[in-house]
Amino acid sequence: MLFDKFRLTDRVAIVTGAGRGIGAGIATGFAEAGADVVIGSRTESQLQEVAKEVEAAGRRAAVVAGDLGSRDAMAELVDRAMDEFGRIDIVVNNAGGSMPSPFLGTSEKAFNEALHWNVTTAFNLTQLAVPHMLESGGGNVINIASAVGRISDRGFVAYGTAKAALIHLTKNLAADLAPRIRVNSIAPGAIATSALEMVLRNEELTRKMVEQTPLKRLGEVEDIAAGAVYLASDAASYVTGRVLDIDGGINSANLELGFPDL
Repeated sequence: MLFDKFRLTDRVAIVTGAGRGIGAGIATGFAEAGADVVIGSRTESQLQEVAKEVEAAGRRAAVVAGDLGSRDAMAELVDRAMDEFGRIDIVVNNAGGSMPSPFLGTSEKAFNEALHWNVTTAFNLTQLAVPHMLESGGGNVINIASAVGRISDRGFVAYGTAKAALIHLTKNLAADLAPRIRVNSIAPGAIATSALEMVLRNEELTRKMVEQTPLKRLGEVEDIAAGAVYLASDAASYVTGRVLDIDGGINSANLELGFPDL
C-alpha cells in the first residue's frame, strides 16, 4: 500500500537540536512512524521530556546532552547510536541558529559562529555517520535550512548566508553520496516555536506576519515534522539534492525588522 512507504519501521535516526521546537517535533514524528532515535541538545531535562514522548509512541530514545558545537560531540551521537541500536539510517542536522543584526553591527566572530553552527556541524555529523550508514545499506540525511537561505532581507547577513551555504552543502553532498545515501534539506518559513517567542508575544507583529504569508497562518512544528518523515521514508526514494520549502508560500520576508538605511 502507498501509505506503507511513509513508514520508518525499525530505522534509527539521529536528530540534533532535539530538545524543543522543530527538532523535538521531528524526533517524535519519526517515532510515530516507527523509528528509534538518538536525540541531542544542550539541555538534558528537555531531551528527557522528548524521550518520554518517543517512548509513548512505542519506540526507544537515546539521550545525549551537551554542546553540539564540536566534532567530538557529534562523534558521541554517532557512537551512542551504534552502541544502543547498532545502525544509523537517518541523520537530521537541525542544530543551528543566529540572531538577526544589522550588517555593520555583525562582528566577524558572530559571522563565523553562524557558519559554524549551521554548516560545519552538519558537515561533521554527516561525515562521521556516513560510514555506518553505508554499512547498514544506505540511508538519508536531512538538513534543516531556512527560507532566508533563498530570500534576502536586512538583518540576515550571517544567518541567511549560513543557511544558503547549508542548502548548497546539501546539493554537493547529494552528488557525493549518491546512489546509496540521499541528501535533502527543508527550508522552513516562520514556524510558531520558542525561536519566535518575542514576535508571538506581540499580536500586531504576529498579525502582520500572517497577512504577508500567502497561506495566512504561521507554520506549526508538525508541518516540518511531516516533511521530514516524507524525506526520510521510501516515499521519497527518488528524491535527492532537493530543498523542500515549507514556508506558507512566501517569496519575500514576512516580518520587517526595522533596520534603517545607513
